[in-house]
Amino acid sequence: MGRLVFLFASSLLLMVAATTVSAAILEHSFYVQNLTVTRLCNRQVITAVNDSLPGPSLRVREGDKLIIHVFNMSPYKITIHWHGVSQLMSAWSDGPEMITQCAIRPGNNYTYKYRITKQEGTLFWHAHSSFLRATVHGAIIIHPRARHSYPFPRPYREVPILLGEWWNANVVDVENQALALGIGPKISNAYTINGWPGDLYPCSQNQMYKHRVEQGKTYLLRIINAAVNSHLFYKIANHNMTVVAVDARYTNPYVTDVVVISPGQTVDVLLTADQPVGSYYMTANNYASGSGTAVGVPFNPTTTRGFIIYQGAPSSTTPLMPVVPAFNDTPTAHKFFTELTSLVGGPHWVPVPLNVDHKMFVTVGMGLDVCPPNVSCQDRPPVGAALSGNMNNLSFVLPTSLSLLQAFFFNVGGVYTTDFPANPPVQFNYTNPSINADLPLLFAPKRTSITKVKFNSTVEMVIQNTALIGAENHPMHLHGFDFHVLAQGFGNFNPATDTLKYNLFNPQMRNTISVPVAGWAVIRFVANNPGAWFMHCHFDGHNSVGLSTAFIVENGPTPDTTLPPPPPDLPEC
Repeated sequence: MGRLVFLFASSLLLMVAATTVSAAILEHSFYVQNLTVTRLCNRQVITAVNDSLPGPSLRVREGDKLIIHVFNMSPYKITIHWHGVSQLMSAWSDGPEMITQCAIRPGNNYTYKYRITKQEGTLFWHAHSSFLRATVHGAIIIHPRARHSYPFPRPYREVPILLGEWWNANVVDVENQALALGIGPKISNAYTINGWPGDLYPCSQNQMYKHRVEQGKTYLLRIINAAVNSHLFYKIANHNMTVVAVDARYTNPYVTDVVVISPGQTVDVLLTADQPVGSYYMTANNYASGSGTAVGVPFNPTTTRGFIIYQGAPSSTTPLMPVVPAFNDTPTAHKFFTELTSLVGGPHWVPVPLNVDHKMFVTVGMGLDVCPPNVSCQDRPPVGAALSGNMNNLSFVLPTSLSLLQAFFFNVGGVYTTDFPANPPVQFNYTNPSINADLPLLFAPKRTSITKVKFNSTVEMVIQNTALIGAENHPMHLHGFDFHVLAQGFGNFNPATDTLKYNLFNPQMRNTISVPVAGWAVIRFVANNPGAWFMHCHFDGHNSVGLSTAFIVENGPTPDTTLPPPPPDLPEC
């Protein structure tokens, strides 16, 4: 018996040792400061991290702990959000301004500390203050632990592809002007691939991303949509791609010639260089799901392009151009978004929780707000009204004196209320454009209203897009959790028929869901992470006017499920 106990203890120690050895502590410093760059014929000062656009990539293994010192040497207050990182028991490092922390003021610093837990693939980091994430962003590349492998053949090379937007303007001024006029933000001047606009834009012939490939080799492209306000189609001429992961969750292999990716989403694809030696353009262009405008604001119709060039191809080779999708190609977008499925039994696969504790039906869309006395709103019907976000007839307002997480941890009253409605206060024909004639529906009260749930409870949310102001596709991002996407569809959600469409076997997992234009999506997650967690539209032009809400997850029953105290260097408000 003693020998058995000894053998068991030795095995346990070996398991613990193996786990410890395979995890590392990685420390980085981010210096946020002004950087002068030349784009589209203009020299321009932007805010960037470590003098680069995009910013530095973080390369880690699952289980690693990250310590990142952020020094704000810019003229703006800022926070950094580690988009998609679950932040299990590390809510103080999530980063959204006034949700988990106050902003880092110019001249100050803050250290983020978190562990990558049960996630592999691609995520990214970005500023979570103002429109600064247009230039303050970078990749998070999560490899399997040492001696673990991908659930697909090992690629020859890995290539981050960050899709972005460029303004010939100060992006902070772009947001401030939109808020002052009560309208949507000015559209961007260009899209970019790894910071470069490509040769279809002025003065950009030599500002194009290119990547050299070897014929017969397979590459893992880690595609990130870091754009501020745009869904994007991504293509490579004459090449198919095989999707193997989304939002750092493995999928069943899905072959496609186009990737559709919303702001905040990531897609990992395998690209095999199986075409004749030559040069092939890669492109990204807007998927604008409305009828050419989004809530009254024109979209950017341009295309960015880079290219892949095969080893051995003459430098004078003219690249082949793919046929880019039309801006309103909703069938292609919907097909891509709905046909992805999870890799059952793969690394870190999570089965769908079947028992639901907290059901929600939440309408999302735009609305109107009365212009404040000191703001000169641009004329629109009704005259003098400003654009506003609307979720279940409420428009979210960020706290000003204390973050939500601080108010929750220290039990401070008066910062938020826990009365966010689980269902729309008024039921209506959500996707019928005629609802815009009903003015009371357009005006949503401004409140810091959130949902409080018990630790380890299962939450199911039907997210219903509306036609208020204008129907469009909304990318909704949930901090602190990955969720199962049970179903998606068009029109008004019908519980009698649409619940029959739920995929409870292998639904894709995401942290950002692209809710179909004039349609709905159903998500489900387990609230096993105590803290305050933001849920918002990842169009910054919508998030900044209140298209958001938040969850507070109560502490669990044990010390390791109880939110730890804030770090001593947490920024003051």
